[in-house]
Amino acid sequence: MSTVKTKIGRRSFLKNSALAGGGMMLSFSWLASCKMTPEEVNSLPKEWFKINGYLKIGDNGQVTIMSPNPEGGQNVKTSMPMIVAEELDVDWERVIVEQAPLDTDSFSFQFLGGSQAIRRGWTGLRMAGASARQMLRAAAASAWNVPVEEITTKSGVLYHSGSNKSAAYEEMASAASTLAVPEEVELKAIEDFGIIGTSRKNVDGKKIVTGKPLFSIDTYEEGMLTSMIVHPPAFGMKLKSFDDTVARAMPGIHDIFTLKVLEDEYERQHFDTCTFLEVIAVVGNTTWEVLNAKKALQVEWEPFETYTEQRQPFRGPKQTLTIPAGLENTEEHRAKMMEMLSEKPQTVRRDGNPEQAFQNAEKIIERTYTAPFLVHNCMEPMNFFANVTDTKADLKGPLQKPELTEHAISERLGLPIENIDIQMTRLGGGYGRRSYAHWLIEVALISQKMKAPVKLVYSREDDMTGGIYRSTYQVKYRAALNKENELTAVHVNAGGIPESPLYADRFPAGAVENYIAESWEVNSNITIGSFRAPRSNFMASAEQSFLDEVAEEAGKDPIEFRLELLEKARTNPVGERNDYDPERYAGVLRMVRDKSNWGKVPDGMSRGVSAYFCHNSYAAQVLDMKWENNQPIIDKVTCAIDCGIVVNPDAAKNLCEGGIVDGIGNALYGEQTFRDGVPGKSNFDTYRMIRMSEAPKEIAVHFVESDIDPTGLGEPTFPPIFAALANAMYKATGKRHYDQPYLS
Repeated sequence: MSTVKTKIGRRSFLKNSALAGGGMMLSFSWLASCKMTPEEVNSLPKEWFKINGYLKIGDNGQVTIMSPNPEGGQNVKTSMPMIVAEELDVDWERVIVEQAPLDTDSFSFQFLGGSQAIRRGWTGLRMAGASARQMLRAAAASAWNVPVEEITTKSGVLYHSGSNKSAAYEEMASAASTLAVPEEVELKAIEDFGIIGTSRKNVDGKKIVTGKPLFSIDTYEEGMLTSMIVHPPAFGMKLKSFDDTVARAMPGIHDIFTLKVLEDEYERQHFDTCTFLEVIAVVGNTTWEVLNAKKALQVEWEPFETYTEQRQPFRGPKQTLTIPAGLENTEEHRAKMMEMLSEKPQTVRRDGNPEQAFQNAEKIIERTYTAPFLVHNCMEPMNFFANVTDTKADLKGPLQKPELTEHAISERLGLPIENIDIQMTRLGGGYGRRSYAHWLIEVALISQKMKAPVKLVYSREDDMTGGIYRSTYQVKYRAALNKENELTAVHVNAGGIPESPLYADRFPAGAVENYIAESWEVNSNITIGSFRAPRSNFMASAEQSFLDEVAEEAGKDPIEFRLELLEKARTNPVGERNDYDPERYAGVLRMVRDKSNWGKVPDGMSRGVSAYFCHNSYAAQVLDMKWENNQPIIDKVTCAIDCGIVVNPDAAKNLCEGGIVDGIGNALYGEQTFRDGVPGKSNFDTYRMIRMSEAPKEIAVHFVESDIDPTGLGEPTFPPIFAALANAMYKATGKRHYDQPYLS
């Protein structure tokens, strides 16, 4: 059991007030959870209304929690309220949670990204539940004239054994709401958890499978118009002119016009990435009518000149970015990245004397790995709803980082932030794509001009050719071995177009006496952004493939080779900036070795291993496959993961399985190409995705038992599977894979 303060810094974490219909309400930050339907609870309070940022106990014993964070399939709408219910000590079946709108006054992290929801919310969620429980105990103690220390709780009921008195929470809720929030509260000991660590079903599961309107694309309001946009067909081009004579006369079309998404002088924030600053908007009654009008437009495009834009990164000083002119090609990208191997890069980290170690080496292994641009391909295409008037803007849709978007909306519409209401819907896929909300600005501008509610819908082609891709990358690894086949030096030279994937302080940094990490970038007008496990998704595949090859050259088992390095990092670490815990890293390797029965490969199978640290968690995987008709048939993936305390095991397992399948598909097939700035793939007929029959026949997920606070989970199982697959394919075919996709 631990005691925590209920105030953090200058900001009170919890506030309480009475509700009009009786009961008790606690406001708090960093919460996100779930909403259960009325059918899933016993009954609703007679007086029911929504308030931003609160925990509410109704006069019938129901508990409601507002959910500030977006839900994108990671299941925080189930797992986060479990944390509150645990500390509140209520029956899970009596918990209801409602999705909050964007409200930065009440919430401090309305954010989906970086696998941080549970990690950031852990203490605050526990504190909210524990504070409410303590106030209820205090109210009961006062009513019964007994010491508060003698009041116990269980499943939403207060007890005093000495007087044999008891009361349900709702009987004390009104009195509790008049009390001051305690300055500190005791949290449960981990061994006393009864909800956390047990599997609970996704509270939206039934709605999803029965097609209930949970997603923004289902939005319909009386008088609503439908819009779509037309953007340049190539990166490096802009709008010159267009003729809408035919399109404007088509049935159902209300208007066709150009709009400028962001003003030239606007200083962009980190997630204000916008590929095409000027687009054509087509507005009509239905999607079909608008889609046909788009095809009838006669549009002329022209190359743009090099320009600059101001950008305030998420962290760090302001930047002036140069957007180069030109129509780029995949072949030129590859050639330029190879040229960079002979250029002088930036040295990010240097340990020991790597030059001398390579000079004295008995053997040097050198390999270069590449990966292409990748498209997110969310199941639900980009869309948003807007109803903008002269005085306010009501917006609704799927957005990963709404609190980082409202500034751009306010600036562009000329409305104060307090007059902008962003309602968040469930995301039909995200993985970084919905961090960038230029389509939200587009629909807001369209609604403002049309003076009507409007739903903007991107076609699949609009989405796949509109940018914000995963960058294309390259890394060259060099390893030096001495006469005893010991690894004496590692050299990493990593870069990309337009960003570098390098994490200089990750393994094997800290495990090798002589180490150098170098980085470079090549500018581009192709826009990139967050992609599931940014940069890690490439570096893990290259690093872990390379380590397997080095282990083979050294004549060592690949798992034992990694464990030896991690033992060096644990007992005699090199450098002071290593950002991983070698014992936890080794722990998942040992677990996956044991769980997969590593020493006994099933008959007819080839086996590969990989392990990686990212998003504060550790994942190791063993993949078993056979090779038939020039295709990998994946039989089983064994996964060991250390993500701290697991709140909802079934949900956690689902996240791990999804990351593994997603990674296999991208490793085998994922690729976006360009010719003269034009994306080569615009729909699923050419952009190959993994098929259901190609997924592993079995995925066995094993969690390290831990008392460490939860860490990331949505992304950590994605990066290592690339190399586990590549290493298994090598065992099956004798061919190493250095370039993604492995099958093209």
